[in-house]
Amino acid sequence: MKKSIIKGVFLMLFSFSFCQVALAQQVIQLTLDESIKYALENNVDAKNAQLEILISKGIIGENRATGLPQINSTVEMTKNLQPPLLILPAEAGGALGGGNGDGGSDPGMNSPDDITVIPFAVNYQSSLSVSIEQMIFNGSYFVGLKAAKTLKSLTEFDKEKTENDIIESIKKAFFTVLINKERKELVSANLDRIKQLLKETEALYEEGFVEKLDVSRVKVQLNNLQSEFDKVQAAEEISMQLLKVQMGMPINTEVVLNQNISDINSVSELESLLSNNGYRRVEVDQLDTNLDLAKLDLKNNQVQYMPNISAFGTFQRVTGAQRFETVLDSDRWFSSSFAGVRLNIPIFDGLRKSYKVQQNRVQIKQLENQKYYLEENIELERYQANITLRNALRTLNVQEENRGLALEVFEMTKIKYQEGVGSNLEVVEADSALKEAETNYFSALYDALIAKVDLEKALGIL
Repeated sequence: MKKSIIKGVFLMLFSFSFCQVALAQQVIQLTLDESIKYALENNVDAKNAQLEILISKGIIGENRATGLPQINSTVEMTKNLQPPLLILPAEAGGALGGGNGDGGSDPGMNSPDDITVIPFAVNYQSSLSVSIEQMIFNGSYFVGLKAAKTLKSLTEFDKEKTENDIIESIKKAFFTVLINKERKELVSANLDRIKQLLKETEALYEEGFVEKLDVSRVKVQLNNLQSEFDKVQAAEEISMQLLKVQMGMPINTEVVLNQNISDINSVSELESLLSNNGYRRVEVDQLDTNLDLAKLDLKNNQVQYMPNISAFGTFQRVTGAQRFETVLDSDRWFSSSFAGVRLNIPIFDGLRKSYKVQQNRVQIKQLENQKYYLEENIELERYQANITLRNALRTLNVQEENRGLALEVFEMTKIKYQEGVGSNLEVVEADSALKEAETNYFSALYDALIAKVDLEKALGIL
């Protein structure tokens, strides 16, 4: 029986360990849209933007609460170490029974003969009070409610702006990984081609058809390509790590991008992008909302000239005694209460509110100027991004053609060399030209992709 239990526990632990290893080795495959979706849910800035919306909701509730009844309760217990005293003329003290004009009612106190000193409190006092206050009219309250809702709208626009920035960074990082991936595959193909060329050159050298110098040239080219391959491989790994950081994904997670550059860049999409006139930009909404808040601040300072009305009431139970053990006796408690209405009328504050109103009007003018400047810059940004993408596409087409021609030249040079009508130096130079053409092509492709993202941002369609 014990052996069966031990066997069962062992199998359970083995299964758990196997599942942990399987999870650790899990590979996540992502497309561009999936990467963006993951980033919008896990990026730190996106999370904080969402939390800011929750904070703004709390601010709305806080402002609303000031218009609800404010109820407070107070419990006090006091020991009068030196009770307050009432000083009266000696004859008044005798009339009150506080003394016979002999210096006061406190036998331990030496006082002049013409006055009587009477303690004004007992040794121990306690009180329990409940007060309530209700705002009836306050112009700032209603302005504050509207301002809190406007602030919530601003945080929503801030969240949208943050998401746009995240989408922009994810797209650029994603494209960088794909570019490095393509470069790595091409450099690997070039490496295989040069290895084959080296093998053929060594065979020709052994047969006596070429010199040792020809073999050395190819080896130098092979070493350069190997070094370039290592650099591209490191660049791919770094760009992948950067993408994961911007997505909010753990660094040790293995990710595979199951999209190619050709899957993302369609000619029809780019043409429609170049002919797009643009849409609403969230930056304008942010500035409009800030302008609304400035106007509400102006209104709030203006309503400060209006009276405030509030109602209040207090109920209190008090007790007192000379000895502590009797202070809470039921027959010693006495009640008092009062209620009223308070009207607060501002008369003169040294022109403080007037100066605040002047400041608000200047701030509103500043925001209006900023809005005009922003709209002009958005139009300029759209124009520049459009021109940049057009030029990038033209450059890309030229570099793509150059790449094809360089590959054709290399193949023809290699055939001539194999047939004995060309030199090894021509093959090496053709390979160097091909490598340069491929580098220029990928640089142009990267510039086109970045220009595409910049135009999408300028048009407001990220």
